[in-house]
Amino acid sequence: MAIITGSFIAILNQTILTTALPNLMNYFKIEASTVQWVTTAYMLTNGIMIPLTALLLEKVPTKKLFMFSMLAFGLGTLACALSSTFELLLVGRVIQAIGAGIMMPLINTVFLFVFPKEKRGFAMGLYGLVISFAPAIGPTLAGLVIDRWDWNYLFYLLIPIIVFDVIFSYFFMKDIIPSKNPKIDVLSIMLSTLGFGPLLYGFSSAGSKGWGNPVVIITVAIGLLMSVLFVWRQLSMKNPMLELHVFKSGTFTLTTIVSSILNIAQVGASVMLPIFLQNILGKSAFESGLIFLPGALLMAVVMMISGRIFDKIGAKKLVIPGITLLIIASIPFANMSIGMTATSIAIFYSIRYIGIGLVSMPLQTEGMNDLDNKLMPHATATVNMTKQISGSLGTAVLITMMSSLTISNAPNQVLAKTNLALYKSQMLDATIKGMNTTFIYVIAVAVVALLFSSFLKSKKHEKPELEVNIENNTAI
Repeated sequence: MAIITGSFIAILNQTILTTALPNLMNYFKIEASTVQWVTTAYMLTNGIMIPLTALLLEKVPTKKLFMFSMLAFGLGTLACALSSTFELLLVGRVIQAIGAGIMMPLINTVFLFVFPKEKRGFAMGLYGLVISFAPAIGPTLAGLVIDRWDWNYLFYLLIPIIVFDVIFSYFFMKDIIPSKNPKIDVLSIMLSTLGFGPLLYGFSSAGSKGWGNPVVIITVAIGLLMSVLFVWRQLSMKNPMLELHVFKSGTFTLTTIVSSILNIAQVGASVMLPIFLQNILGKSAFESGLIFLPGALLMAVVMMISGRIFDKIGAKKLVIPGITLLIIASIPFANMSIGMTATSIAIFYSIRYIGIGLVSMPLQTEGMNDLDNKLMPHATATVNMTKQISGSLGTAVLITMMSSLTISNAPNQVLAKTNLALYKSQMLDATIKGMNTTFIYVIAVAVVALLFSSFLKSKKHEKPELEVNIENNTAI
């Protein structure tokens, strides 16, 4: 109960604030470039914390670490709710991200430790149901709350759940992950922070500033250099902070590559479809959320079902049909027009996310099942980190591509002075062409993932030698 509730509110927190950004701009009298820091600061802090979780998971008992992450998340939530200035809101978001950055890899690892291999598909499917349901209702819930009250109630509503979670975990949660008390390597922590922080910031800034911007170039260069040094240090240490030898497993490496590629294809729809619905079709943020709601709910249900099926047949027979569905359902989005209806978008979006539901958890579980339990903290941290990087990189590349294609198809500025109506019409066409062409590249990326997934092994999972003590399920 504690684990599921914690993961739900952590992911819900990430999605509800996006809808509130215009309200925050009006409340604090700030520009769009400034308000984006509430999501950027959260993402950066989250990304910096994730590589550290492998060390924390082995050093700190599970119960204490979970309670610390929930208390940090709760303190940050309260600070956000009481914020009278934008600076205080940012501080609250950073504290929230510290808690969430520890919580998500911790939750993944606990699920993998509690359940034996032949039941992990079901367990991860249940986890997938929770983490999919939260973003499914997030935008709609946020729209309702903001319409009735104000943006700070988005945070007030989370506090009772956090309090319940802390109390429940204090009385009922048990220590699950074995503690090893590893030595803290300060240099590894510094290299991780100076590597992944600037790298994520550079990628996230490239979409708006452009890849030629000095800030983007410098931060990406620093991030890459420090990340390389971090990898080199981990590989040269006997007891590294993050065990990168998990990539010695061919199955884990393959599933991580496919997941990262698919993550780029997935963010393509998340980036472009809201822009198309709101800027081209004139839908509100709340209406856009309702259009996406059926797909997100279907994905949550399919994740649960695919987890059960995975336990019987493995990943390959789910992943290949899932990616194929994603590709087929993406084709209409490469042919969008002003006449495209919201209903057709909802249908194709739903089919697309059914495909994602078939793929995501089986793919991750397949990779984890090929590793020894002692490597789970390192594997979950690595998977979460690659998701952060691929998501940020994918968003930046696709936004840059869409903007460049739109500009290349845009009419001459002179037309705006002579015939404004015609200029607006042609500019609209240029934007749609930019989106359509970008979606062709998204489809190509998904095809690459499909090709890689063909190398997955087709086999059933063997039963493990030892069963996990059933009382550990209290943590779930």
